[in-house]
Parts: sequence; C-alpha cells; structure tokens
Amino acid sequence: MTTIIEATNLSKTFGAFTALDGVSFTIEENKIYGLLGRNGAGKTTIMQLLTGQDFASSGTISVYGQSPVENAAVLSNVSFIKESQKYPDQFRAKHVFAAAPRFFAHWDQAFADQLIAEFRVPLNRDIKKLSRGQVSAVGVIIGLASRAPITFFDEPYLGLDAVARQLFYDRLLEDYAEHPRTVILSTHLIDEVSDLLEHVILIDEGRIILDTDAEELRGSATTVVGRSVDVAAFVEGRDILHRDGLGGLASVTVTGQLTPAERAAATAAGLELAPVSLQQLIVRLSSLETPEGRNS
Repeated sequence: MTTIIEATNLSKTFGAFTALDGVSFTIEENKIYGLLGRNGAGKTTIMQLLTGQDFASSGTISVYGQSPVENAAVLSNVSFIKESQKYPDQFRAKHVFAAAPRFFAHWDQAFADQLIAEFRVPLNRDIKKLSRGQVSAVGVIIGLASRAPITFFDEPYLGLDAVARQLFYDRLLEDYAEHPRTVILSTHLIDEVSDLLEHVILIDEGRIILDTDAEELRGSATTVVGRSVDVAAFVEGRDILHRDGLGGLASVTVTGQLTPAERAAATAAGLELAPVSLQQLIVRLSSLETPEGRNS
C-alpha cells in the first residue's frame, strides 16, 4: 500500500492546554480507518491539522508529499465532513448540493440524487429549518457523493437515527467497494462501525495508544469468567486489561490469542471464555491510559 499521509512528532497546544502531544502515524491509500477516542482526546484536532484548517505547534504533516496548509493541489483531493457542519443561512438544501460539484472533481450527481431520495432530504427547505438529522444527512451525502480520494467523517452521522446511520454504513461500504478511496471515520459508536474498519488509531489525551490493523485487533483479547481461584490460576503471567470480582467469582480480560490447548484447559477447569468486542477493548485500553499510569 502507498502511504499518502504522514504525521511526525505532531503537537498542538492551545495556551496551556496540550491537545496533541508528539503523535506520529501514517495513513495508506484505499483503506477505511477508525480514529477513535473519548471526547476531547484529540481526534478533531488531528483532522483539522491534516486538512489544513489549523497549524501544528510543532512537528510535520505530509499529504501526498506536501503540506496541506493553503495548498489547493492537496485540498482538492480532500473532503472533510464534521458534525457541526455550517452552511449559509440563506441556503436551501438544493443550493448546497448544487455548489458541491465546484469543489469536488470526482462528484457523482447520480449517486447524490440516489442518496437524497434515500435519506429523504427536503431540497426546498431552508438549511436553518432542517432538523439535526436532516442536516447530518446533507453532510454524509456530500461526503459520499464527493468520492474524494481522502474523505474525513468527523462524526457527522451522530444526528442520524439508527435506520439512517445503517443506511450510511451500507452505502459507504457499497460505494467504497466500487470506488476505493481513503476514508477516516471519527466516532464514539465503535460497535456500529467495527465491521467497517480496516485499521484503528486510538488516541487518548493527545497521545496515540494504539495504531494497528483492525483484523489483528479483533479477537486479541478474551474475558475469562469463573471461580476466583481458578481464574487467577489460569491468567497468571498474562497481560491483564481488566479485572472484576463478585463474591467468589471473577471476570478477567487478558490480551493475546489463546491456543486450542489453552482453551481446552480453561474448559476443563470449568471456566467460561468470551470474546471481547472492539468497543470493549477500546474502553479497556483507554481506561488503562490514565495520567498516573502513563509512561513519561
């Protein structure tokens, strides 16, 4: 795969607040990335820097080998759709869609028309009179129909109801299969998007704590449940992500793949083994990364 975005020792401060603290990562072409993390972790800041909307305090950014700041050649290949997307108050939805082809060289009007019908966007209503869900639908339609080589979605689909969000995921996957591009999704709805993601970047308090292939991440942890003494014996020497206990019972989440022999031994000991979802794993990893527990 070809690397199209590279960030090196990237930091961003706002006064005394450090939003990003020396992060480094690469983005390859034609992959779907999940940029995950809690509120305030630094996800939006990363997207703003990569799309040239702000300057880094230190470090370097390369998009197609160039800085994205005030670089029309780079930004013409980028679409950035965010939750709080703003449009001129006098615009109606139809005006937004009419203007879009001027900004996106790969705009597909037929696809946009299909999505407008499926998301039931009222074209002749003023943008300021649309519901939150309808404004979100306008954003995701722009992001999908633009077919920009690099497309950022900074949680614009949060305003959509469950049916509309599923429609967005379905159309994204279908169109990505026919028209590959690089897609970066920032979201809290990890379980909903877990099957879409090919690579995961987890950020917490301005630092990257995980940057790995999503397939490797899936199944990389197991929860062991049973009598406390039996669980303790089984997990001894393993890397423990989380531990719960109630009375004489224990539930412990460990990292690493279990071999068939280890699974057989767990069954023989009367233990239950449960897979850990991507969302559960992200929560466990984020919980470990407290300021007191971090390495300096």
